Amino acid sequence: MHRPKFLSAAFFLLTISAPAFAQTASIERYDSLARQIVKEALGSNKAYEMLRDLCTSTGHRLSGSPGAAMAVQWSRNKMEEYGFDNVRLEPVTVPHWVRGPVEEGFILHPSGKREKVSITALGGSIATPKSGVTAEVVEVKSFQDLHALGDKAKGKIIFFNRPMDRSLAFTFAAYGGAVDQRSAGAIEAAKAGAVAALVRSMTTRLDDKPHTGGMGYVDSIRKVPAAAVSTIGAERLSKLLAEGKPVRLYLKLSAHTLPDVESANVVGELRGTEKPEEVVVIGGHLDSWDKGQGAHDDASGCVQAIEALRLLKTLGLKPKRTIRAVMFMNEENGLRGGTAYAEKERPGEKHIAAIESDMGGFTPHGFGIGDSTAHAKLVRWAPVFSFFAADRIQLGGGGADISPLAHKGVPPMSLLVDTHRYFDFHHSDNDTYEAVNERELALGAAAMAIFSYIIAEEGL
Repeated sequence: MHRPKFLSAAFFLLTISAPAFAQTASIERYDSLARQIVKEALGSNKAYEMLRDLCTSTGHRLSGSPGAAMAVQWSRNKMEEYGFDNVRLEPVTVPHWVRGPVEEGFILHPSGKREKVSITALGGSIATPKSGVTAEVVEVKSFQDLHALGDKAKGKIIFFNRPMDRSLAFTFAAYGGAVDQRSAGAIEAAKAGAVAALVRSMTTRLDDKPHTGGMGYVDSIRKVPAAAVSTIGAERLSKLLAEGKPVRLYLKLSAHTLPDVESANVVGELRGTEKPEEVVVIGGHLDSWDKGQGAHDDASGCVQAIEALRLLKTLGLKPKRTIRAVMFMNEENGLRGGTAYAEKERPGEKHIAAIESDMGGFTPHGFGIGDSTAHAKLVRWAPVFSFFAADRIQLGGGGADISPLAHKGVPPMSLLVDTHRYFDFHHSDNDTYEAVNERELALGAAAMAIFSYIIAEEGL
């Protein structure tokens, strides 16, 4: 028997559970809002305008530098210009390491020829003596290789030449498998009696631009200077050493550490309309290394957080809970901004989530959730992001600046992006605003706006 269409529709609706129907309606609502947000982000191109302005008007933004101080003021001015609520600076004392004007590296051939190799001091390194360091080079691929040298390491320059593993699909895993050479190489070299450490740059790309990055010392162990060598330089050194003849290298660095400097995290927000004491943090780190412009690392994350709030405000979206953008200071060589933010007393407030963008301004794929309970609640919203292929809501995520909040029980989350090119630019002169695609950057900002708004509306 033929059933009237309106009765068929009614029968169908009755077969759907109330929660499932409500969920479908919510997804449809947020899908419509998401499309408006993406349209505004791509059409206005404000994120890229901000990125170019930040990168070109402040210079490099290493903690303690004039550029970092200018970036703090830039961020506050931009948030005030957009009319955010409660824009303010939260003071933090940061380290002040300076590279200095001299960075030289030469292979000294027996003929007397000096062959230049591209090197740069690792962040935190001491200087060489004013006359430089000249010594024979010994190549190792691991700390185990170094320990096996015994007395043969004494008086040498230890060349750590373990490449990032190109066979790994996730470049951050490759980075994690190689970066201990950079962070602890100088310590291990000194323990072995070496006079300096030279580390292959942390990149899969073969080029002549050295990549810097943080390294450390232990007060009880003699300090030796440490530098990164470009991947082309590393290949050249390795080839010469493979010939079985001694290779001597000259290094000269003028790096030094100055007294700590007063700086600040920069904060602005959209105040919640119903539960303003519950806070969703979004942000990136304002500081950068003093190579390039720090565009992918992490000016992109900063402008995406600001743009996310601007998008919501422009579209008249007023979240139930507070969404707070934080420009963290001193991620690269101290994490003091993230630590200070988490330790600050905030009476009556409760952070319900923290989202960080610090994987570059590349095409967004979704979000990583570093809390299983939060992941189970948020994965249902993946369809909202499917129309621009950013619907991967996976378990596992976070970021350095929000890790102190995570230690206090706040669910940490990260914007997931295509990372294959990230280490082409990371901590090097390659990292300029021209290396960022404006549409990819805008889509990342839109994704952060959508996700933070859903969390602020629905809670966790």
